[in-house]
Amino acid sequence: MNSPAKYRIESIDLLRGVVMVIMALDHTRHYFHLGAFENSPTDLAVTTPVIFFTRFITHFCAPVFVFLVGTSAFLYGSKKTKPSLFKFLITRGLWLIFVELAIMSFIWYFNIHYNIFYLQVIWAIGFSMIILAILIYLPPKILLIAGLLLVFGHNLLDGVTMEGKSITSLIWYLLHQESLIIFSEKFVLIVGYPVLPWIGVMALGYCFGGFYSKDFDVATRKKWLLRLGLGAIVLFLILRGTNVYGDLVPWTTQKSATYTILSFLNVTKYPPSLSFLLITLGPAFLFLYWTETIKNKFTDFFLVFGRVPFFYYILHILIIHFFALLGLLITGGNWRMMILTGDVLTSGRLDSYGYPLWVVYLIWIGIVLLLYPLSKKYMTYKVNNKDKWWLSYL
Repeated sequence: MNSPAKYRIESIDLLRGVVMVIMALDHTRHYFHLGAFENSPTDLAVTTPVIFFTRFITHFCAPVFVFLVGTSAFLYGSKKTKPSLFKFLITRGLWLIFVELAIMSFIWYFNIHYNIFYLQVIWAIGFSMIILAILIYLPPKILLIAGLLLVFGHNLLDGVTMEGKSITSLIWYLLHQESLIIFSEKFVLIVGYPVLPWIGVMALGYCFGGFYSKDFDVATRKKWLLRLGLGAIVLFLILRGTNVYGDLVPWTTQKSATYTILSFLNVTKYPPSLSFLLITLGPAFLFLYWTETIKNKFTDFFLVFGRVPFFYYILHILIIHFFALLGLLITGGNWRMMILTGDVLTSGRLDSYGYPLWVVYLIWIGIVLLLYPLSKKYMTYKVNNKDKWWLSYL
């Protein structure tokens, strides 16, 4: 039997691994599903319940991953000095921002001209880590309050919107407003992950790490996990049900009970609303509660992805995009459509591209199985080469 300390680490890795696998489903859908480039899977006017929930289950990925980055930072810092943790967070944060701009911008689009930059979850994590590097010097209670204020209070800013390309507008886009900024034909910036709420999520994840400190009582931790999980879900139901606060877009009665439920669950991700964070992090706490001591071949499979998340993240998008291009080549389509330039994305050529949803699921499973041995080899290599400093950047 494993020690409690190992269980604590494995339950976190297991949760991270599960959301990483689910994440691949959304990205596979994006590159392979019929109409994915034309329609939003959460647009109730055109979606179906199956398509909606295919997207909805992947909502758990970003908040859980960002939250656990904060938790991992706490666990790392528990073995280091504050200056060491500060340096770690700053350097990794800058590295992640560089990766988003220099590497992910190419992988997402295969556009060698680098004229479209999409600030997504890697950017948000990197920037939040830099801010967390400063916040760790605050007293723990103050840091907790700051995180809660950002998560619970940022929706008060929903009414603040900017337009144009002024410095003030650009700063606000980066902080709290999803935006598409066309500077010229050679420079388009898409802000998908405004960072203000994500900083709060990571700060709370850092505070949460205290539950997994070496001497923390297991029974007490499980009680808190249950309270936090159920409490978040109940609060989501209350806030969403009253339609008073917590999300930019209120739910409305639809053409059927099923679509009314979809409207109720159709919470805002960009930036993540309070309702979005409650309904995603709440079940995550319950997952940690239920998997505290579970250990079997099934969990071992997901643990692999949870221990090399950044390696897996980069590789899975690269492979998904490459296979989409290869699929067009094999089927006689125009493979150049997968070189996602501004012209391709706005021309309508991708409107009729794609495959049925069941094909998307098969491709997703195949890609995950393909990535498993690669991820496992890299995981083993990292374990056996802890002296190589550069491995901590991948």
